[in-house]
Amino acid sequence: MSNHRINHEPVFMLASAPWRESSLWLEVYSRRYGRVALLARSARKRMSELRGVLVPFVPMSASWYGSQELKTLHRAEWLGGWPQPQGRALFSGLYVNELMLKLTAREDPLPELYDTFADTMQTLCREPNHIAALRRFEWQLLRLSGYAPDLMHDIHGNGIDPDTRYWLRPEEALLPLTEADGSGSQQKSGIAVNGSSLIQLCQGKFSDGVSLQQALKINRLLIDFHIPEGIKSRQVLQQLQQFDLDPMSFGRHEAAEPPQAV
Repeated sequence: MSNHRINHEPVFMLASAPWRESSLWLEVYSRRYGRVALLARSARKRMSELRGVLVPFVPMSASWYGSQELKTLHRAEWLGGWPQPQGRALFSGLYVNELMLKLTAREDPLPELYDTFADTMQTLCREPNHIAALRRFEWQLLRLSGYAPDLMHDIHGNGIDPDTRYWLRPEEALLPLTEADGSGSQQKSGIAVNGSSLIQLCQGKFSDGVSLQQALKINRLLIDFHIPEGIKSRQVLQQLQQFDLDPMSFGRHEAAEPPQAV
């Protein structure tokens, strides 16, 4: 990245952490520069103009400068556009931000990923039922970041047959289920999926609940393989459900979603 000043770049804030006495360390995702680390000086002071501007889930404009990995935030403006997520959508937003932090490289620009991320955030904040949007985002993040396998061809190079079932394992080509080894070791590291579900996931269009559920299993298998330490936001949601705490209580009431949406 050039060390000259960057002005009015559209970004989303993925995370923030206190830095020294009164500043914040920010991780943002920008359209032209990818994920960038920014130091927001004095942002935690009561009279700082950045208070109320540096919030996640909604777009903002940021200007910064610096030649080191940690840049200095010069100015930030809240662009708005949609409300903050509430209830279960809040956990979905945290989940999306965490995936962006863990599966993207710093200063690796992917404008298409930024656009996908922005569309996903808008859906989470505006639409009660956003499960399909989450599945599309997970797959696009895996694909654009270079972690996705080829789901349109099997191990023999043949196109996927929607009426055939396949065995999927991370970092291996799809294998027709009739050719899969039935050993216990292989079964523990893979899943059986319908060809139609593979096609729908790649196209981002889901015809029914079965394809959505299989899309979740496919994405989760691949994400967990590349993030073996686990997803903290998913763990928090599972703990709330374990103690019978309703995630919907975190904000205004919205239509509930299946427990495995995240």
